[in-house]
Amino acid sequence: MSLGLVFDPLFRLPFLTGLGFAVVLPLLGAYLRLREEWLAALGLAQVAAAGGVLSLFAGLPALAAALLAAGIAAGIKGWMQRPGNDTYAVMILLGWSATLLLAANSPHGEELSHALMDGQLYFTGKSHLLSAGVLAAAVLILLPWLSPRLLTARFFPDHFSANGLPGWRYHLGFDLLAAFGLALATAAIGVMAAFALVFIPPWLAFAFASGWRFGLLAAALLGMLAYLAAFALAVSLDQPFGPVLVAVLLLLAVLRLFAPRRAF
Repeated sequence: MSLGLVFDPLFRLPFLTGLGFAVVLPLLGAYLRLREEWLAALGLAQVAAAGGVLSLFAGLPALAAALLAAGIAAGIKGWMQRPGNDTYAVMILLGWSATLLLAANSPHGEELSHALMDGQLYFTGKSHLLSAGVLAAAVLILLPWLSPRLLTARFFPDHFSANGLPGWRYHLGFDLLAAFGLALATAAIGVMAAFALVFIPPWLAFAFASGWRFGLLAAALLGMLAYLAAFALAVSLDQPFGPVLVAVLLLLAVLRLFAPRRAF
């Protein structure tokens, strides 16, 4: 195939959809890494995939079921108030097991599970682009309000309890925002591609950035640049998008080997 196909109108909607997720997911990933809960990306994505396959039994649209499953998982995690990656490790195992078992017992489950795990960016349409736009708007509106509270909770963990403030609602609000973002991204680009965008760009940015705001900007730029390179390669070489994006991000991750050790 030719590189000119990248500019074909056929790929316009998928390109814009993926670009939205490529910018937003690293921003969410930066706050997950700040809270030392980066494994949330894979845990919530796996639960969302299981919800998508469950839609075949529940008679719901796959995207709605994925959002519901990820939202419930994030709500339970927030209610338990257990920081760290342990809960998300359980989500990964639960989501993976449920996805495969549900797929094995449904006539079309295997096709849907593969689409959710591997990604279906080339087949996304206006609804996926709209979901990416809504997520971007929600992140731009909510993160400036949540950010100082999440930073305070990270560096001054006793602040809210000492002042009698309900700090749990800020954590729950962010958990739900991350859950919905990962559920939407899973439906468009797949579980592992979504996880890679949440994990690798902030991981690199935290190594090189000299401040928090610069780190956020660097994470978003790294996610966008990796996406642009991966989309061009995948379309021009006729390859599945998800694995190509992960491969490009892994090549970028080599830069981490040359960075000084940081706190995160």
